[in-house]
Amino acid sequence: MTDQITDPAVRAFVDALNAGDRTAFRAALTPDASMSDDGTDRDLDDWTEREIFSSQGHLEVETAGDGGRTIVANYSNSTWGAMRTRWTFTVRDGKIVRFETGQA
Repeated sequence: MTDQITDPAVRAFVDALNAGDRTAFRAALTPDASMSDDGTDRDLDDWTEREIFSSQGHLEVETAGDGGRTIVANYSNSTWGAMRTRWTFTVRDGKIVRFETGQA
């Protein structure tokens, strides 16, 4: 379903996350990017290392709106297993400046 994601920054984010590619993932974000999980702001580097890269995170997109800036996906990792999640992205100058995720 990633073909529903037409925003290049969001597509790069999802592709990098699914590939486990830290370098490409960071390249999709602005240097000052921020994020929240279930409504609570988190440290971006700590959260992504723990919830994505060290735990083999994977996003399977179910639906995408606004060019992919709003996603509902099955997210899985080796820590929590699989869960239905929502993701929203704020993009500035072709990079993600903020993303928010949480259970859907």
